[in-house]
Amino acid sequence: MVKTQVQIPDEMYREAKRLAAEKEWSFAEVVRRGLEIIISVNPPGRTPGKEWCLPPARPCGRFLAPEEQWTELSHDV
Repeated sequence: MVKTQVQIPDEMYREAKRLAAEKEWSFAEVVRRGLEIIISVNPPGRTPGKEWCLPPARPCGRFLAPEEQWTELSHDV
């Protein structure tokens, strides 16, 4: 097993210590489990996908309500 040092933002450290206490784990166990999760969702050989872009707008016809009523109508249930 490798021993290492990392810098962690204060709030993240406090939350990790809280979780460790709640689960009765060591801080190191919380870090190991977090790394296991991030590694499992990013397997080796995975290539990044294309950058997503908003599709172009298409004409949908004229508005059925005047602009002054949009806010009021969006809140109707």
